[in-house]
Amino acid sequence: MSLKHKIEAAFESAGSVMTPQGLLHLGNRAAVDQALSRLTREGVLSRIERGVYVARRTSSFGSRLPSVHEVVEQLKLVTGETIVPHGSAEANKLGFTTQVPVRQVYLTSGSSRSLRIGKQQVELKHAHPWELMPGRIGASIRALSTLNRRELSVYARAAVEKLSAQEQRELWERRMQLPQALWEELLPWAVPETLRSGWTA
Repeated sequence: MSLKHKIEAAFESAGSVMTPQGLLHLGNRAAVDQALSRLTREGVLSRIERGVYVARRTSSFGSRLPSVHEVVEQLKLVTGETIVPHGSAEANKLGFTTQVPVRQVYLTSGSSRSLRIGKQQVELKHAHPWELMPGRIGASIRALSTLNRRELSVYARAAVEKLSAQEQRELWERRMQLPQALWEELLPWAVPETLRSGWTA
């Protein structure tokens, strides 16, 4: 089997996003780079940024690239980065704003850069650790961080009430990581019930 076909097989088995480093077990770097360039020219692969390739999917309707969400999820596995949606997208999803983001922006623990996924431009912006918190807590924090002070005072309580008791306790434990202005708005609503009962006892 030729190196080109081995690389195609590697994409099929390992995932839609790969880098040359992940293919060096198949051949030396120069040969791998040459094969990747050839596959890109043939339309089998697409280079979304320097050194990162995405395999196109073929079906009876033709070939297409995976969705932006799928590419980002695969990219996280390949690079080891934490990548999460930007707060403007989270705010829209949680109902804090009706504005739909025009650009596709994600926050990352890695470097700021752009991805070209087909005709779509996706921005990755380096973020502070508090902006990369996981789960529903992180989504709520990122959403609130995009609001102005008046909007923040309106939606802070709603954001906390969407969280489970366990998530509210975790938010309380992470409070010192947040910007002061954001935490001041959350404070009246984010104190766990067990602490409230202790204060009033």
